Amino acid sequence: MSQATFSTHEVFNQSPPFEDVDLYVADRPLVDAVAANGGAATEGELSDFGKHWGSAAMAERGRIANENTPKLRTFDARGNRRDEVEFHPAYHELMAHSAHAGVHNSTWTAEGKPAGGASEVVRAAKFYMAAQVETGHLCPITMTRASVAALAEQPDLLEKVMPVLGTRSYDPAFAPWWTKRGMTLGMGMTEKQGGTDVRSNMTRAERDGSAYRITGHKWFMSAPMCDAFLVLAQAEQGLTCFFMPRFTPDGSVNAIRFQRLKDKLGNRSNASSEVEFHGAHAERVGAEGKGVRTIIQMVQLTRQDCAIASAGLMRSGLAHALHHARHRSVFQKHLADQPLMQAVLSDMALHVEATVALVMRLCRSFDRAPDAKEAAYMRLLTPAIKYWVCKSAPGFLYEAMECLGGNGYVEEGILARHYRESPVNAIWEGSGNVMCLDVLRALSREPEAASNIVHELTGETLGLPGAGEATAFIGKSFHRPDSERVARLAVEKLALLAAAAALNAVSPHHAELFAATRLGGNHGGMYGAVDLDSGDIRGLLERALP
Repeated sequence: MSQATFSTHEVFNQSPPFEDVDLYVADRPLVDAVAANGGAATEGELSDFGKHWGSAAMAERGRIANENTPKLRTFDARGNRRDEVEFHPAYHELMAHSAHAGVHNSTWTAEGKPAGGASEVVRAAKFYMAAQVETGHLCPITMTRASVAALAEQPDLLEKVMPVLGTRSYDPAFAPWWTKRGMTLGMGMTEKQGGTDVRSNMTRAERDGSAYRITGHKWFMSAPMCDAFLVLAQAEQGLTCFFMPRFTPDGSVNAIRFQRLKDKLGNRSNASSEVEFHGAHAERVGAEGKGVRTIIQMVQLTRQDCAIASAGLMRSGLAHALHHARHRSVFQKHLADQPLMQAVLSDMALHVEATVALVMRLCRSFDRAPDAKEAAYMRLLTPAIKYWVCKSAPGFLYEAMECLGGNGYVEEGILARHYRESPVNAIWEGSGNVMCLDVLRALSREPEAASNIVHELTGETLGLPGAGEATAFIGKSFHRPDSERVARLAVEKLALLAAAAALNAVSPHHAELFAATRLGGNHGGMYGAVDLDSGDIRGLLERALP
């Protein structure tokens, strides 16, 4: 008796892959925000980057790098201690493409000075697009870029490092940094007993001639295959920042002993480690006892990148949801033509519009930091923007997944990975409460400058629904004796006001819609719980993805 044979049914009513697109040109809010913040002349460069990172080949590299996670190789076959981390070639390819585009160093000159112009805005646009494809590899990229700000506290060391760090080459070889074509830097601050309270660090540093020997541990040290790390340790004069290379000056492997790699919820392509230092060689960066002040220069930049990456993740979620809805039919109509789905997608698009405008405005303040007013904006708004943007991402990406139904929930698609990736930017480089405390600290240290920034935002949002009430609430809340108790609400209002102001400079009509739904009334707890007219819905969705 013959066996019955079955062929796979025909597949239809499914969206094609969202790939081989120009991630820049297809994103009108990004194009407009870059132009509004000084980057209009780089449209060709950014479009080339967008085409490359929007290709099917780059999407495949991102998938493979996350499915083949890094492995710690503590010893070689003969029992020699090596402490190497092995990555899939796809990860190295992602790193090479980011380095080639200068995502790790283009905001600095060859001497390690700020590049000026619109370098922060242009680099942020690239970082934002790369985050839509694969976010894990951006951890060492952002730390390398940010490390220059801390190394500037030690000019002789910066002068030695910049000829290697300043190249647009990626060199994954496990070799002394001064022998390589390019280098990356990581960071180690967190200890088991300390966490955010880095001043409780117990790692010790003892002088060894002009250098130091460091003994202790770090509970989190990211990107362990970086060529050097900035670490905090207790020296004679107090907590101090140090430059710790993987190899000592004589070319031997430094006494950096990795205990294990973290098994993380997301960020799977990137290795994060627990580590012990056994008299590891290091050089001081900045003055003894000034470690927090030194490394905070780096942290300010990594916080900026957390916000940019979260914005990129949300943009990708929106693009995939809208793309799917335009191809998927239900009840004899495309999903994108169903009124309820339109309400959800347009509300999400409005959120991304404001977010992109806000992070690019923040990057402009980094570009123009020599100006006292812009520097004050940067100091006050960086923690507020990181707070709001990064904490918005997980809920937003869940909503994007739901737009795809079951297809959004499976690991074959990118949205499940984005969703798992999204919490990390709110947790790393200062959690939500820490960001709110940093805003309060900035207000107490520079009350006049902070007051001027809020006054500027008031002028930039004049006439927008709810802006006046938001300004009054912010002023009242930050001057209460118990301001810490209401800090989350006040910081969120500050970020929303800044977002409305930033969007007003890019697209005034959409700033009015954003203010009306976020400041002027009670925005529903779910996306789509708004009442936008059909013309605004069409306009938002067309701008989001032509």
